[in-house]
Amino acid sequence: MAKVISLVNQKGGVGKTTTSINLAAALGKEGKKVLLIDLDPQGNATTGLGLNSNDFNNDIYGVISGAYSIEQAIIKTKFDNLAVIPSTLNLAGIDIEFVKRMLEDKEFHQNEQLKNAIKDIKHIFDYIIIDCQPSLGVGTMNALVASDSVIIPVQCEFFALEGITLLLNSIIMVQSSMNPNLRIEGVLLTMLDGRTNIGLEVIEEIRKYFKDKVFNTIIPRLVRLVEAPSHGKPINEYDPTSRATEAYRNLAKEVISRNGD
Repeated sequence: MAKVISLVNQKGGVGKTTTSINLAAALGKEGKKVLLIDLDPQGNATTGLGLNSNDFNNDIYGVISGAYSIEQAIIKTKFDNLAVIPSTLNLAGIDIEFVKRMLEDKEFHQNEQLKNAIKDIKHIFDYIIIDCQPSLGVGTMNALVASDSVIIPVQCEFFALEGITLLLNSIIMVQSSMNPNLRIEGVLLTMLDGRTNIGLEVIEEIRKYFKDKVFNTIIPRLVRLVEAPSHGKPINEYDPTSRATEAYRNLAKEVISRNGD
């Protein structure tokens, strides 16, 4: 059965989507069958894998709103062992739509729609990676309820811990009421600029705060990593010899090791 891992941080610009794409691709290179679910209305994980709205008819919005089955939204990519469920701007109104449905139907559970859908495909994959939007709305809550664990990307810059307490409180709330088995897979340090002292200070601060929950792998700030999505490729395909490719390969191995695979 697939291990379901969400990439979550309500703070934007921390490398969440970049990590979702490249961790999923790196796990695929390690021989794991991987599904990447794009749960952000901006659809950056979708376009980052070379897809656009002309390439598909079904998206994650249709899945969690019940318009069709999750199997009908899965798209195989050209990358090793990697499939994706795309996202579109349709997802942007899901919060309002689900509140309306709750008022009309007392049996409707707005935060369990993704969990219920994923049940039907967990036997197909080794890992399901969910890229969440930078908020703690209905979409992210669906991801937390559906997940076995979360990875929290944290940027190696000043104010790195800003908002983390709110995120941790949300995780505790989900654990206490909807998903008692949810755990923190790890905290991932991203966008490290080795030329500055502040990055090293943030690393020390994060490791002191989260202790052994912090991954050993640190993702560097590199131009090639920023360029890759515009070419519709994960970094291991865009630049196989890049330091970022090596970093995400190491992260994938850490995730596999932590899960005893």
